[in-house]
Amino acid sequence: MTSPRLLAPAALALLTGCAGLQLTKIDAAYQPPSNVAVFFTVDTRDGEPVPGLEATDFRIYEDGRLVSVDESQQTIVNPEVAAEHYTLLLVDMSGSVTESDQVPMIVEAAQSFASTLEGYQKVAVYAFDGSEEIFPIQRFRASGGGIGRLAGFRTRDPSTNLNGAIVQATDVLDAALEEGDTPLRFGTLVVFTDGTDRAARVAEGEMISRLDDSGYDVFAIGVGNEIDESVLNDIGRSGYVFIRDSAAIAAAFETISEQIVGYTQRFYLLSYCSPARAGMHEVTVEATHGELSGDLSYEFDATGFGPRCNPSQPPPFDTQRFQVPRHSGRRGRLEVEVSADASVEVE
Repeated sequence: MTSPRLLAPAALALLTGCAGLQLTKIDAAYQPPSNVAVFFTVDTRDGEPVPGLEATDFRIYEDGRLVSVDESQQTIVNPEVAAEHYTLLLVDMSGSVTESDQVPMIVEAAQSFASTLEGYQKVAVYAFDGSEEIFPIQRFRASGGGIGRLAGFRTRDPSTNLNGAIVQATDVLDAALEEGDTPLRFGTLVVFTDGTDRAARVAEGEMISRLDDSGYDVFAIGVGNEIDESVLNDIGRSGYVFIRDSAAIAAAFETISEQIVGYTQRFYLLSYCSPARAGMHEVTVEATHGELSGDLSYEFDATGFGPRCNPSQPPPFDTQRFQVPRHSGRRGRLEVEVSADASVEVE
């Protein structure tokens, strides 16, 4: 049982308004000789990701008592040993897009989008029009070399099968995550469109239900006067960008890519060598960021623990098809000035 005296500083922080970080456990594991590892995200209480924390920004307690940094050898392990992130960019290439002057801007923005995510994500780009199927422009890979093929895309059906394309995109993400090499896999879907669904191949309710069931982070970018902003809101549950002018396409893609990178960098894999040698124990990880703080707890069994621990050893996480990095809270409104008559808004 944790001592009330030892909890007093944390309680005081709450009372004085210094708390404000939300630590969410994704997975945790322990193994001999005495390794304990916790994989988690750090966000502010209003849902902003907190990237860039170092091992010294965390304190580890066992049963309410601070564990020595030197004794525990606590370290931030590269989270790529445990998790992979996949982002699928779904681009509207219906007749209204390919017959406009937007294609070069879309191609350039998509290439920049993939370049920004490079090093953090596996990125795929698919196109859709009014056809029943979606079309692979670039399958999942580490770099965006094939995206230029969007410039030569030929529309098969000028209608807009938005709902059906989103459903199929979740299927593609599901398949990619199934084939991943790491125990934990995370998916993000980004949808770019200039209009609402016209093909009526899939009902809007079915599409929304599929997104709900998938649990993926989903962003939406809508351009022009035809798009229904309420539809963007329904699709982009992790945030949406509404563009009133095509001149803002590049800024819209940049805004979303920065959001995704922030989401990725809010994951931490903290590992340490426990001083415990027997019995059940509660480990509490406390994070501090400026005046903000937060914590999470996890129980482990130290039976058989001993010396010669290497905290950099990959943890034995159970393989999961995917784990949902659902963000807490809605994104706030953000306006990016592009020109006198063009702006970007993120809900």
